[in-house]
Amino acid sequence: MSIKTASSVSDPSLLRLRESLEACAQPLDDVSESNKAVAKVVEILNSISHVPQSEHDVSQYEDENSVPDFSISEEALYEVYQYLSNSPSKQMVIDVLSMDLPQVAARMGTLSDKCHEIAKNIIELFVSTCNPRDMIAILCEALAVQVEESKAPLYYLLLFNGLAQVLISIQRRHLEQVKVTIPVVLNVLSKVSVVHLEEEHNKSITELFEASVRIGGSIQEMCKNMDGRRKEELCAILGLYILHNTALISKSTQNISSCISIVLHMSKFLPFCGFSYFGLITGSDVITAIRRISKEDDDDLVRCFSLSNDGASLSVIWGHINGGIANSIGEKLELVVKEIQRSWIEMWQAVGMLKYPLSSVTCAWEIKEHALELLSNILERDSLDEPKDQNFDFSSFVPSIFTTLQAIQMVMMGAMDASLRKKAFVVLKKIISAIPSSDRFDILKALITNSTSPTMKALLIDMVREQVAGQYQKDAKNNENVNDQHVTEAISWSFSALDLVQVILRPPEGGPPPFPDNSEPVLSALNLLRFLLIKESTGQSNGTKVLTQQTLQNIYLEWLLPLRMLVTSIRTDNEDGGNEFTDHLMCGLNPVLLVLYRCIELVEQSTKHL
Repeated sequence: MSIKTASSVSDPSLLRLRESLEACAQPLDDVSESNKAVAKVVEILNSISHVPQSEHDVSQYEDENSVPDFSISEEALYEVYQYLSNSPSKQMVIDVLSMDLPQVAARMGTLSDKCHEIAKNIIELFVSTCNPRDMIAILCEALAVQVEESKAPLYYLLLFNGLAQVLISIQRRHLEQVKVTIPVVLNVLSKVSVVHLEEEHNKSITELFEASVRIGGSIQEMCKNMDGRRKEELCAILGLYILHNTALISKSTQNISSCISIVLHMSKFLPFCGFSYFGLITGSDVITAIRRISKEDDDDLVRCFSLSNDGASLSVIWGHINGGIANSIGEKLELVVKEIQRSWIEMWQAVGMLKYPLSSVTCAWEIKEHALELLSNILERDSLDEPKDQNFDFSSFVPSIFTTLQAIQMVMMGAMDASLRKKAFVVLKKIISAIPSSDRFDILKALITNSTSPTMKALLIDMVREQVAGQYQKDAKNNENVNDQHVTEAISWSFSALDLVQVILRPPEGGPPPFPDNSEPVLSALNLLRFLLIKESTGQSNGTKVLTQQTLQNIYLEWLLPLRMLVTSIRTDNEDGGNEFTDHLMCGLNPVLLVLYRCIELVEQSTKHL
């Protein structure tokens, strides 16, 4: 292979490069002299090349004619490769230059296709001739240093490929070498994939993930030659590594069809690592893997798998997106769903695991839609087929379920597609309905008080009203002759609902609610209050007074009258506005006034003397 041109044969930089390479091969008295010789080679290579910090640096040039000519850089790399291949003192020269040249070659490899090809040959030469353990340290250092300066995937692609090759050459202490390599690789992938998120068809970022899969393949080959506890630990590391990669690739693009092939390759590692869709979607496989690698001196290793739960749930979602992925590893998702439905514990574990893709700000909407569909399928439990574990501690699942519900709210508020918003709302209601009645209101109230969206608050308050109505219907069927002292679930819900109405109509910070900004939750709260007043006035509270005379007095004087004064004042001030804003304002005020007056009327009828 020769790339020399007439204009570059006598280039002074190339002449100095040859002299410096020769100096590296000379017997030197001490290490410092050797380091100086290598530094000179690196200095010359850097001086004759423009190394871009990203793939878009070329855009800084105004036209094609001003793009720099990289032929000198190509020839410089070729000069290095030829010298390393043919030096009389070949191994000595390679050992001397191996500490610095892989990083320089990888940086120059981003300049052009020809530079990339030659740099690849240089790194492969180092990998094939140097001590494997030394090369792992050298390549990892090159990755760690450069990631703070450049996010160009081509640079890391060369080093990733080098790592994939050198890992197979390791003869002993495999586990220790992998523990050094994996955190560095995942750190690079995390930072580079975020930068290139918006580049839908970025070929180089896809190639980088493919190279990371090749690293996984090398670790898999290591596992095959091991046994016992160390093999289990290495398999656990490999599995978590693949899950983290799956999470990163899933979050790095909005074009999910472009990821099918690479996710398919990643999924094929799962059975080898002992992972199944059932264990992934319930989180048990991740917990087991983390336990296998958790040691006092491995905290950094565990932390580098921070996206393993994301990857676990996303791996199953990819099986839902593309049946070929599930079939390739012998998984049948419909059977997994049925198995989960047989246990309350496993169902709530799955609900909690799906919070990861649903709450991600970078996952594609299509992935979130499939997550919702999978979640909906899991919740479609046959009411006649009761789960095997009726008695379990639901409180331990509340934090993760609450986070999932909040993530679904984010989809409802953020999705542009109306059908996706509707699908999210349906799933939200399914989860709420599946929560034990004793915990359901507390979770709904927490969702309402933590929401910043007036529309979302209104929807959730309406759900509270539906739940109270449902409890009354349930009590009517099951408790036809209720003793006056017996407080049914409906009554308990009514007391709680009344407290919620107070939070909306008389906020803890005092005064009437902010208006008209909160007109939607105020209207929903008034509708809930009206429902409770009607139930009380028609004697459907089973003889237990939810609304005592004192309570009605407080509602009238502290909730309704101040709100009426506020709303009527706003209406009076804007009646003659005649513009779009005031028209919109009046449209929001009118239904509030209608329900408000009805509530006042019901209270007055109940108290008689007011």
